[in-house]
Amino acid sequence: MELDRVIKELDGTESVVRPVTREAPAPDRKAVIEVIKDLQALIFPGYFTSDSVRQDGLNGAGLLAKCRATLTDEIKKAAAFRKDDLDAQAVVDAFLERLPAVKALLMKDVIALYEGDPAAKSNEEVLLCYPGFYAITIYRLAHELYRLKVPLVSRIMTEFAHEKTGIDIHAGATIGEYFCIDHGTGIVVGETTLIGDHVKLYQGVTLGARSFELDEDGNPVKGIKRHPNIGSTVVIYANATILGGDVFIGDNSTIGGSVWLTKSVPAGSKIYYKPPKA
Repeated sequence: MELDRVIKELDGTESVVRPVTREAPAPDRKAVIEVIKDLQALIFPGYFTSDSVRQDGLNGAGLLAKCRATLTDEIKKAAAFRKDDLDAQAVVDAFLERLPAVKALLMKDVIALYEGDPAAKSNEEVLLCYPGFYAITIYRLAHELYRLKVPLVSRIMTEFAHEKTGIDIHAGATIGEYFCIDHGTGIVVGETTLIGDHVKLYQGVTLGARSFELDEDGNPVKGIKRHPNIGSTVVIYANATILGGDVFIGDNSTIGGSVWLTKSVPAGSKIYYKPPKA
């Protein structure tokens, strides 16, 4: 086998992505994942432990300083994929300032999961064991970066959660307080989804988009509202599918398992799947 020839052919193959060089590297996925783990250890000391804590003995201010430095480096790399200027340090500082508010939201999510699952014996069990809470934690961190216009790094974060839990929440989704995911495997929450307070999702729920709108050249139209709007105090049972940016699920509604919805329903609705008659 002619190894040099293979390398030349690889180098000569046309690419649709930006060339990566030592001077212009891509974001390091491993480094972003380590930031996630450091942030978890910072927010929940003693419950989550990262290599920075185990190997370097960092905690508190030291851990925060490492997160600041690493995240700034990775956002600088991601900035090369953008068309506008980005002050990575200012973005990271704004993100870190939001950590107390993120933790406050997560404490409410712990309560929602504990109260929403009869099998949960304590808040600590939820924090340590529940994949739904793990995915929500990473989503809430990534969402703050998404709001600060860092979509690439935030997407790396939520795709790591997807890989670990089977729960796919886009960083761009907007989710209110006391969010509960029971079991969770196979849940999909799209980028432009809006979810109110006290909402509970079971496994296999999809909050997605209908077929893409196309422009005059046949390309998918991006940057539009594609995913549904879920009111407050809504329960959506396993394998329900709700599609479309113009769909509103009213407050205090219950959506049964395996329901397929592409139309809005008013507040207080109870929608159930009706199997076809034999």
